[in-house]
Amino acid sequence: MYASWLEMEIAITENIITIKSDVLKRDVTCTLLMPEENELTEPLNLLLLNDGQESEALQLKETLEELTNINRIKPTLVVAIHAGEERLQEYGTAGKPDFKKRGSKAALYTAFIKTELLPAITKLTGIEKFNSTAYAGFSLGGLSALDITWNNPELFDKVGVFSGSFWWRSKDLTKGYTENDRIMHSIVRNTAVKPGIKIWLQTGTKDETSDRNKNGIIDSIDDTVDLIKELENKGFTRPADVQYLEMVGGSHNPETWAKAMPKFLIWAFGR
Repeated sequence: MYASWLEMEIAITENIITIKSDVLKRDVTCTLLMPEENELTEPLNLLLLNDGQESEALQLKETLEELTNINRIKPTLVVAIHAGEERLQEYGTAGKPDFKKRGSKAALYTAFIKTELLPAITKLTGIEKFNSTAYAGFSLGGLSALDITWNNPELFDKVGVFSGSFWWRSKDLTKGYTENDRIMHSIVRNTAVKPGIKIWLQTGTKDETSDRNKNGIIDSIDDTVDLIKELENKGFTRPADVQYLEMVGGSHNPETWAKAMPKFLIWAFGR
């Protein structure tokens, strides 16, 4: 008798782990999503995801199962890192807080990823080097993912940023702000050697209504497009190194990011 379609489907298992972080001085909860071990027949990929507490709203498990079962992505372990109460301090750009001093613990968060989370994943899985290791995040978590990946290309080869907070700035709008005060743009511009990473960026035309320069384009899109220009000046090319998805009608919420997620996963881990 032939096996039914359901019996042949690959299930994604979901586990919750807690890491007692000495660096962050708190317990960090992570949701782990991966194909059942007996279904693995090829090397595993790794995706770290900021704001992992939104996994259910992002329909992450369902999306991974669907893409795996239609053979669109390679086997991937997703470690969705739940944000803590100090999200606004732990996310951002390491060593470069914004004008309100938000992001003051971003360097500590980077240290947690490098010295505690990644070793814990290695210990848990027994895998010292994954086929590909990516990092992704949403809004301020997306800025964090890019900053960590940009500064650690020996650990991550891809990054995905959904509605990234690229407005992150060192000067208040009312205190002589110019576009040169955007922190991530400045980091890219002042990096001496182009990191060997690939970058996927997404915005929605309804991400926000703010338009600082009154050019008729919302800041979310302007800031992302300007970042792409900085990346191109640094030697990145499109579409080989940088992919950009602009979603008409897309908003700054998990519903929109859930719709964009399959495109990112296929870009990062597609067959």
